[in-house]
Amino acid sequence: MLPTQSQFYDFASRYTAAWCSRNAASVASFFAPNGSLSVNGALSVGRAAITEVAQGFMAAFPDMQLLMDGIVIHGDRAVYSWTFIGTNTAPGGTGHRVRFSGFEVWTFDADGLIAESRGQFDSADYERQLEHGAEPR
Repeated sequence: MLPTQSQFYDFASRYTAAWCSRNAASVASFFAPNGSLSVNGALSVGRAAITEVAQGFMAAFPDMQLLMDGIVIHGDRAVYSWTFIGTNTAPGGTGHRVRFSGFEVWTFDADGLIAESRGQFDSADYERQLEHGAEPR
């Protein structure tokens, strides 16, 4: 039986909170033990690898915030839309603030964990913001 819209929303809210907790292992706990996360085509498989990806963003942007923009259900998949905000103040960082949006397409395993997440965001815009900062809102 597929989760309800309310259950998907709750899952996505908790996932968002995990990112904002700055605890990378907490993010990875939403994935099946051999689950995968692909960010703009770069594939990470397993919780240890997913923890590394999350830790990379958390280290580069110590003040990061992830905002949930929405969750849409398509059969046995969910599309989670988000906005990332942070300042690249890690050692060697640019010091610039970024604000970019993207999405993840999730498929789930029998235990209700993410088996596969295919994430995408505009990498050219992200790189421009790292170099010059986000445009004022």
